[in-house]
Amino acid sequence: MNVFSHPEFDNHEHLSFFCDAQTGLRSIVAIHNSSRGPALGGCRMFPYASDEQALRDVLRLSRGMTYKSALANLDLGGGKSVIIGDPRKHKTDAMLEAMGRHLESLGGQYIAAEDSGTSVADLKVMGRHTRHVAGIAPRTGFDGNPSNGDPSPATAYGTFIGLKAAVRHRLGRDDLNGLKVAIQGIGNVGFRLARHLADAGAELWVHDIHEDNLRRAIDELGARPAAAEDILTLPVDVVAPCAMGAVLNDTSIPAIRAGIIAGAANNLLERPEHDAMLRQHDILYAPDFAINAGGIIDVFYERTGASPDQVRRHVDTIGETLAEIFSRSEKSGLPTGAIANELAEERFSKHIAGAGLAPQRWARAG
Repeated sequence: MNVFSHPEFDNHEHLSFFCDAQTGLRSIVAIHNSSRGPALGGCRMFPYASDEQALRDVLRLSRGMTYKSALANLDLGGGKSVIIGDPRKHKTDAMLEAMGRHLESLGGQYIAAEDSGTSVADLKVMGRHTRHVAGIAPRTGFDGNPSNGDPSPATAYGTFIGLKAAVRHRLGRDDLNGLKVAIQGIGNVGFRLARHLADAGAELWVHDIHEDNLRRAIDELGARPAAAEDILTLPVDVVAPCAMGAVLNDTSIPAIRAGIIAGAANNLLERPEHDAMLRQHDILYAPDFAINAGGIIDVFYERTGASPDQVRRHVDTIGETLAEIFSRSEKSGLPTGAIANELAEERFSKHIAGAGLAPQRWARAG
């Protein structure tokens, strides 16, 4: 497996592979950039088909976190970790404790939070052996309700705010009543996004690989089920991918009939050039690392002790950021992903200039 010559390697500061034979843990930690602050990002557990697939994912995700934090004006760097395995079959406390020991050995360079396949409870188990986990502290959430630290509500709310900004820009409306939305993935974030949309009067079509998630959305929200091969290509107003990345590609984009892509999943573009391809097909794309920043904002403020109102106000700025991205894209003719990258780099450069640091350039997110 090549690392330094890997197409997704982007001068990452740190990459570590950890194996614990006793517990079956196989994990990778990637730190992309820590110029703005410690690298913070989720720990994902997924049954990757190959080690190469896991490496590609963690490299892309960690780079995306650098841009996400910069775009959200947070003093954080970008990092991510993955555990190879099925979270519903292979996860054990012993495995999570082994992961915690590995995180502790990194000395705080990387701070793990919840992600796909992991929960607040899982991070607390890791926390038995490390101080370097986040999103686990009980407190009052951004919505005024008790929170156990789970960033999913903030991610879903931020995605909802961003989706509304996209609808406003493309369709010229603030009212979502009757808006047709297809949601791919009805897990922790996707279900909460679906609830926001249902409460606003939207009509929902949903798909999830887990039958219980699908049934919950149907029973509680009145959503309609869709097949895996159809969910991205339904004749709806908005497609919201909230599962795994790389779903926007040469095959899927020409078949998409929605005018807006606005979902919470990371790394939606299979390759950077798919950003321009979406524009060529007249599809308004809300860049994933802009729209799904609510969770990292929430976790950042957990560490600073900010009030729920401060967190909510910051998450609300996701709509303003996307409005600026859409406006710049329309004026310049550049695709929205490229504009989001430029804006993130502007905010990063402004920060490091103020700190007296030398500017740094990266390959683009996505």
